[in-house]
Amino acid sequence: MKISEDILNQAFYFHGHRCPAMPLGLRAGLKAMEVLGVERSQDKELYVISETGKGHAAGCFLDGIMFATGCTYGKSNIEKRYWDKMAFTLIDTKKGKAVRVSLKPQFFARALQSPFVEQRKKGVPPQDIPFEILKPLLENVLSIPDEQFLEVSEVFDYPWEKKPGCFTAVPCANCGELTFEKALRVKDGELVCIPCSGYQE
Repeated sequence: MKISEDILNQAFYFHGHRCPAMPLGLRAGLKAMEVLGVERSQDKELYVISETGKGHAAGCFLDGIMFATGCTYGKSNIEKRYWDKMAFTLIDTKKGKAVRVSLKPQFFARALQSPFVEQRKKGVPPQDIPFEILKPLLENVLSIPDEQFLEVSEVFDYPWEKKPGCFTAVPCANCGELTFEKALRVKDGELVCIPCSGYQE
């Protein structure tokens, strides 16, 4: 699937810097949507279960997935499992169908040996890595056939229970800040927010 320069630039703007991993996530997200036969999520039509973690390129990969699918933390249609894998499951919440997509191990292993990653290991911020190092990697990421870098599962059933949104907020009896009622706790007979309650979430 060819990604237009405009979409790519928007995705890089969203992500904050140019790197090879974000476009990999972008392509992976688009492929998952293609397999499920769905459009980008406007509200909660899609849901992502990400297997990425933090502190490595999987975060950049995840930004590409979010940009492609429209699944964001703001819309609460994404969750992260800290398994430190370049993988995710995309769910069509209307039809109860899903697909899992991951990077092929051999491709991922080679990517970790790239000149870009070598610079990152030395502590060079991604935005400071010379474009001549990034350019060939980016060209490869944008042109390589899906089957050479993606493992895509068969579509499988994923029953989905729609949960109602919460639209009622109540002042915390301690700090006075409005708190959505589903997150209020009872302390000394009064409704308080989680930080004021002293309870764990």
